[in-house]
Amino acid sequence: MLTFVHPGAQTPAQAQEAGAPGGVGRAGGDRGASAPAASATDAERAPPSAGDTPSGARSDVSGTQIEPPRLIEGAEAEVPPEARAARREGKVVLKLLIDVEGRVTEAEVASPLGHGLDEAARTAALRFRFTPARRGGTPVASRILYAYEFRFPEEPLAEPSPAAGDRAGVTAERAVAATRSEQTAPRPVQGAGQASSAAPVEVTVRGATMAERLQQSAQAIKVIDTEPAQRRTADMGEVLARTEGVGVRRSGGLGSTTRFSLNGLSDDQIRFFLDGVPLDFAGFPFGIANVPVNLIERVEIYRGVVPVRLGADALGGAVNLVTDQEVRGTHGAASYEVGSFDTHRLAVTARHLHEPSGFLARVNGFLDYARNDYPVTVDVPDDDFVEHPARVYRFHDAYRAAGGGVELGLVNRPWARRLLLRAFLTAYDKEIQHKLGVMKVPYGEVTNGEATTGVSLRYDQPLGRGVALDAIAGYAYGRATFLDVSECTYDWYEHCSPGKPGEADTKPRDQVFWEHSGYGRLNLRFRPHPEHALQISVSPMFVTRTGDERRQANPEGRDPLTADRDLVNWVHGVEHQLNLLDDRLENLLFVKQYVQLVRSEESVQGLADRFRRRDRDTHRLGVGDGLRFRFGEWLYAKASYEWARRLPRPDEVFGDGALILDNLELSPETSHNGNLGVTAFAGDTAAGAWRLEANGYLRAAEDLIVLLGDGKISRYNNVFSARALGVEASAGWTSPGEHVALDGNVTYEDFRNTSEEGTFADFAGQRMPNRPWLFANGSARVQLRELAAPRDELALTWETRYVHGYFLGWERNGRREDKARVPSQLLHSLALTYVARLAPRTLSFTVEAHNLTDELAFDFYGVQRPGRAFFSKAMLEM
Repeated sequence: MLTFVHPGAQTPAQAQEAGAPGGVGRAGGDRGASAPAASATDAERAPPSAGDTPSGARSDVSGTQIEPPRLIEGAEAEVPPEARAARREGKVVLKLLIDVEGRVTEAEVASPLGHGLDEAARTAALRFRFTPARRGGTPVASRILYAYEFRFPEEPLAEPSPAAGDRAGVTAERAVAATRSEQTAPRPVQGAGQASSAAPVEVTVRGATMAERLQQSAQAIKVIDTEPAQRRTADMGEVLARTEGVGVRRSGGLGSTTRFSLNGLSDDQIRFFLDGVPLDFAGFPFGIANVPVNLIERVEIYRGVVPVRLGADALGGAVNLVTDQEVRGTHGAASYEVGSFDTHRLAVTARHLHEPSGFLARVNGFLDYARNDYPVTVDVPDDDFVEHPARVYRFHDAYRAAGGGVELGLVNRPWARRLLLRAFLTAYDKEIQHKLGVMKVPYGEVTNGEATTGVSLRYDQPLGRGVALDAIAGYAYGRATFLDVSECTYDWYEHCSPGKPGEADTKPRDQVFWEHSGYGRLNLRFRPHPEHALQISVSPMFVTRTGDERRQANPEGRDPLTADRDLVNWVHGVEHQLNLLDDRLENLLFVKQYVQLVRSEESVQGLADRFRRRDRDTHRLGVGDGLRFRFGEWLYAKASYEWARRLPRPDEVFGDGALILDNLELSPETSHNGNLGVTAFAGDTAAGAWRLEANGYLRAAEDLIVLLGDGKISRYNNVFSARALGVEASAGWTSPGEHVALDGNVTYEDFRNTSEEGTFADFAGQRMPNRPWLFANGSARVQLRELAAPRDELALTWETRYVHGYFLGWERNGRREDKARVPSQLLHSLALTYVARLAPRTLSFTVEAHNLTDELAFDFYGVQRPGRAFFSKAMLEM
């Protein structure tokens, strides 16, 4: 895509002064290369002869000819009565997105005028038609800044002739609406057409968007744009699972327990963030797979090498969910989804910026509910206690979640680029149908849930002389519950047989946990030279928790859940960025320090009221490097390495006070993570846009933490080491005009136990059990446009996922034909999406079938996922 400043728009300096988005360089990224400005009279010269550059064209840094879009059909704006009455004059600066066919698909107000003129200009601009921009003669999408001027002339102006300004090769200056007086209806002053010799034409090759800049940087990162998924019915878990190297395994439907893996490492070995803030501190305690897609703009997946700016102690990588970072104008969106198993999902977002003061208000909210009563096949005993397969419905698996947040503050002030205060409140409640991984004995009343509320303050400001500051501090309070006090024993037909209290254990449990946590991060970036940048990051975090067992076995003794549980983590980092050879080579070198301070009490075994202090301090270092070399405009390679650490989380150190004991001697997990990959991308060719990417990775991990026990009492321990070698590849092609799109990826992973002593020494060299090691994704989309209205779209999308079968236990133990195994699976989904752009609104409707062929689906052995299901979703954007 290209970005231009169109005639009639402001120059970059003027746009920045007027509050437009930072001029061309900032709007499109730091790497945009501007050609010399030329007056519009250059476009009025005679048509070029063979071999000449087209009129108004420029060349990018690689010498490829760039031709800007030309307005060929304008539209008059209707002046609102309030603007006429106030004789409001001036320019509305619009940011227009023009597709490869010359249609305006998006029009965003960059510099507003008020009095209803902003919407009038936007509505008119959506009816403009352009000749498309061209790169090397090939039509490409482009962005322009366009100034729509409203003015009230002193004298009546003649109606322009229909042909005014329609000369071939002339780039239009502006569309103008005017009135003779307050009593006279508006009459156009000059139609879309004539160019002014004073109007600059500045052509710019668009620097990469933030997502593209990250993707093409030296960081080991994969960026997912969620815009297509927002109109679909897939949840965040399904969106992530379609990415190479990523596994998302679920024990059921919406809200179920999820296991996330990235290049071999999984669960808490991967850190999760929302806008750079740890997910638990951002109000989503129920896990990343259940975060509403419509609240997220893009997903950043860091493969084993995590930048210091996140302040993370991640062992195998990180996932950062990024919300809408645009702050200009007024925008709102709402979506509602309904589907099988009584599923309902609602998400709402809205923002407004008061340009004169810089005051920004942003709100979001969501509501999720699913009964998850899908049919499963289980073994049910008859009257003689002989088990037979039976088709039954899950009856105690409902999920409810709701939450919202509000963000208030100031942006684009001389003393603060961003000063934002955010508050949130979320809660979920989940019924538990059976033990994780064992769909054998059903539960009828076991539940758990959590409510979290918190606040954060963010300050971001350039300090001058190449120094920039980004700081955030936050606090969160959480209350979690676990309830298992039923005196019934349930069967799969929901029949209750009286028994002893407690379904999941031999004794009832009515537990509540309270957790206070705080988080801070300060990033200081210094660029003393265009080719060098230094970043310093300091990230403290504290957690203190306590609890209450309301069914305590010894009411006279002290509840073990009340023991002191305080934990402090500090992650510091220093990073140096080097750019050489005209940005063909980029290198990131960093060092991290990890500090964990544990202050706690330990219950003395056999003495109900005796506790002793158990304190511990841990210090570790880490180091890493990322390298990217660009061979050409469309080809680059990356290599990265990190000696990574993960500090034990609070529940691993402290246990749960009941079935999981504490272990204050836990050491951090460590891993040597390496990546090597190559990417080829051509976005604008006569044959369409295509992308190829291949990556190999190594994860050599030690002191991995595992929960061990005898079935009654468990404890986390550092027990084994493992090594993962993997290869992942992806490819995609989009036809000219984006009518057809094909995408696919495949991942092969060899993840083996390397422990030569301890619990897993007997299994050294064997593939890690109960983990997928070969999986692939594919999709095909066919899209038609302008079926029933201008700028509408109809898309049919087919998606498939293959997971090769894998063993539940160690592969060399016992006969292969007798071993428990998760079978190979090939699942399909089909979606039909219609998008109608009815300025200023965009409406979309989707109907979708998941697991189209109704295959038996398993992510965990013996735990059946939903079969064929149907969903629909409507979304409104304004």
